[in-house]
Amino acid sequence: MNAQSTGAENRFTTCPIDVDASSARRGAYSYDASNYRIPPAGVAFPRTADEVSATLAWCHAEKVTVTVRGGGTSMAGNAVGAGLVLDLSRHMDTIIDIDARAHTATVQPGVVLAQLASAVERHTNGAMTFAPDPSSKSRATVGGSIANDACGNHSVRYGRTTDHVVALDLVLVDGTRVTATRSGIRASDPSDTAAVGRAARITADLADLTHDTMAPLRTELGRIPRQVSGYHLSHLLPEHGFDVARALVGSEGTCAVVVAATVSIVDVPPSALLLILGYENVVDAARDVPEILTFSPSAVEGIDEQIVATMRARRGTDSVTALPPGHAWLYVELDGDSPDQVATDATRLLAGLRSAGRVLDGSVVTDPVVRKSLWRVREDGAGLSSRLPLPDGGSITSWPGWEDSAVAPENLADYLADFTDLLADHDLIGVMYGHFGAGCMHIRITFDQATDEGRAVMTRFLDAAARLVVRHGGTLSGEHGDGRARSGLLPIMYSPAMLAAFARFKAVFDPEGLLNPGIMVSPAEPVADLALAGVQVLEWQTSFALGDTTASPPGQGLVDAVQSCIGVGRCRSHSGGVMCPSYRATGDEKDSTRGRARVLQEMIRGAATVDDGWRSEDVREVLDLCLSCKACASDCPTGVDMATYKSEFFDHYYRRRLRPAAHYSLGWLPRWLPIMSRTAPAVNAVLASPFKNAALRMAGLTTERDLPRFASHRTLRRLLARPTPTGAADVVLMVDSFTRGFRPEVAAAARRVVDDAGHRAQIRTDVCCGLTWISTGQLAQATKKLTHAAEALDDGTDRPIVVVEPSCAAALRKDLPELVHTDAAERVSKRIRSFAEQVSAQVAEGWAPARGVPGEVVVQTHCHEYSVFGSAVQQRALRDVGVREIREATGCCGVAGNFGFEADHYETSMAVAEQALAPALRARDDAAVLTDGFSCHMQVRQLTGDRSSDASAHLAQMLDPAPEQR
Repeated sequence: MNAQSTGAENRFTTCPIDVDASSARRGAYSYDASNYRIPPAGVAFPRTADEVSATLAWCHAEKVTVTVRGGGTSMAGNAVGAGLVLDLSRHMDTIIDIDARAHTATVQPGVVLAQLASAVERHTNGAMTFAPDPSSKSRATVGGSIANDACGNHSVRYGRTTDHVVALDLVLVDGTRVTATRSGIRASDPSDTAAVGRAARITADLADLTHDTMAPLRTELGRIPRQVSGYHLSHLLPEHGFDVARALVGSEGTCAVVVAATVSIVDVPPSALLLILGYENVVDAARDVPEILTFSPSAVEGIDEQIVATMRARRGTDSVTALPPGHAWLYVELDGDSPDQVATDATRLLAGLRSAGRVLDGSVVTDPVVRKSLWRVREDGAGLSSRLPLPDGGSITSWPGWEDSAVAPENLADYLADFTDLLADHDLIGVMYGHFGAGCMHIRITFDQATDEGRAVMTRFLDAAARLVVRHGGTLSGEHGDGRARSGLLPIMYSPAMLAAFARFKAVFDPEGLLNPGIMVSPAEPVADLALAGVQVLEWQTSFALGDTTASPPGQGLVDAVQSCIGVGRCRSHSGGVMCPSYRATGDEKDSTRGRARVLQEMIRGAATVDDGWRSEDVREVLDLCLSCKACASDCPTGVDMATYKSEFFDHYYRRRLRPAAHYSLGWLPRWLPIMSRTAPAVNAVLASPFKNAALRMAGLTTERDLPRFASHRTLRRLLARPTPTGAADVVLMVDSFTRGFRPEVAAAARRVVDDAGHRAQIRTDVCCGLTWISTGQLAQATKKLTHAAEALDDGTDRPIVVVEPSCAAALRKDLPELVHTDAAERVSKRIRSFAEQVSAQVAEGWAPARGVPGEVVVQTHCHEYSVFGSAVQQRALRDVGVREIREATGCCGVAGNFGFEADHYETSMAVAEQALAPALRARDDAAVLTDGFSCHMQVRQLTGDRSSDASAHLAQMLDPAPEQR
């Protein structure tokens, strides 16, 4: 075993599997997606059910508590604990079997829901799927969904995870292996006499429990579709067949550890459409739900205007389209066997709702791209609602705590009306979204958890809210479980007899209370262990303008920015978007945006786990594999910008310290390029000689990757020698350091494209965006470069500044005003365009390319352009110029500036390339390859073995009206 510990003694030295007790690991696992922080004693990553069994047997003997974790997306605090955390998501993620004939799938607990659904759909040619689809489905695991009884957007049709569990392979607290089924519990191995005896005792104890509490089981449980609070003991009743498997769903890891599950899969109707309805408010929307349900929809989801406003503020006004007028909206999905019948149903439904007089307007969304973007708004609700923009540029923060209460759908409108009044009574704001068709609301609230007064208000509110939902016949939890947030409120909902039955049920499986203690049975108060409680935060002076500068006092910007991570975990997705390439390569939480943010949060609070501030080795370690791709700044629903935080941290960490060699060789590249360009033949000769590897090692660079050839300064002068057309230039074309030094032919092509549209381009080769100094955390030099750029480019006009290299364009658009706090910087930032943006602007003006474009293109959008200018900017430009088929390698190329050239990062760089770019290149046939980013171009060269400049093209080269002039 190779356990690490911050103390002299490591209590896990005799544990049968490796336990990581390092401060960085413990810091990252102190949180889930809830309000709570509980540092564990250690974290382990079992690979097999046998390892889980051996570990639990050891923990039982040593009296070590155990918390089992999947994707760590719990909003109720179900996945944090003070003992040993077992993360099953990293290795136990195999889909064992899919049986379409039996309508079942058997999987390990770490399988991600979206991956299971996708695998089933592939296996059945789209005819079947796995139904539970919570908004976190791209990172939530099957095991976690079983633990919390997750539901999802289509629960109005398919119910909860409970309804899809067939059998559970379990490890009990003492390591015993048993299997729970729809009709009882048995030893997983019939030859294991101890397990046979243990299963028999459990069966007898559960039978006695059911007999003794039959009346409350029938009257208090299973009253509404989303009654998730408490243990699901009604499944043990005779009329339900003594269903032990389903009784254990929703037990939140307090009774046993799931090591495999057999679940049902469902048929998918061949036709579906999405109807969007606009309302004045959420109460009006809820009043129409009973009528909508008569049409048997597969989904009835809702959002309010605050989420839409946040989406538009964070990702642009065109990020949410096709919404009818209103301040609240319902998404109604109808499906069936016939497209005509589904369309007829939609028309009838909309007519009926209009007659009722509450709906403001409605429309059918047929465009699949628009449908996907609309569903993303709903699915990102938790993150989007956490930071709400204010008109003055500030924001307010909302939190879970009363996050997923539920009532019967017919009671939802009255409940929401009363709940709105309750919020006002406590001077709180609630952001509402959720599963209207199932009566389950997600409500994030502006709790103040940092002060005694705020926590007192929170306590009073939660008590009143619990009493309100019970008065409306509802449940404290309708999806996420009780966890630490609501277990202490269960006496408001259930009788003493029912609570005693819950305690007895847990004791049958875990008599010593070692599994996830404090959940449902013997809980602490809901305001105990809050992450923001009692934190004495220091001032953190930064170069970047971080966080909400209107709300944060001086020096607090880093605190505000880092705490924007609330743990929703979209960075742990393996598909969709670009974030987070390093996590997708390693599968390790510490390499996710969330893992890094959590360790940074430990740093700013001065926690015992990470207590060295700017000199923290833990923070340096978790930031090491961050590619600074900036994808998180757009893909993360809360807007975490880890590239910026990494740059800021490295700037402080390396002050008065010797930096890695690559920080001097690549970090200072714009300083070296003028020298290299004047001695290009000699430098290129050295890089082609036997001395190359020695030179690369001295520079801290990998010897596995060829460097590009340096361009002679004469080449750039020759290519740009043609005089500017007569008359005043109306476009500024900035030729960046990378283009000047390595791809001057791109600059010439860009100029010809701009000129071809009737514009007159002024060429600027005298400014630098400072990107290489930013990415290596050398912010004094970066600020100096950017200050000069702002002064040089702020010429008193509003002419667009078109930047050939997308990463440099992004730096001037985003980093410039965050590092240089002048009006000139703001003005220049607003004028920056990427070249793809310029192309779309020219097409909008009536321009068309002078020569034909390829019919098919494989495009690698630079991550910085994706993040700062929009995920669709390259595709939009290509469609505008007439490219018929666009295959985008959606993901980071893996080079990411200096990262992929550094000796320690080459393997990770190539693993990242395999996520999207490499497969796209292998499948490209004869399609042209487009890489506006120089890093992306170099990775294509590496992957294809083509070391020529023609390995891929810049958009300017593809549209060049006179390519013969290269």
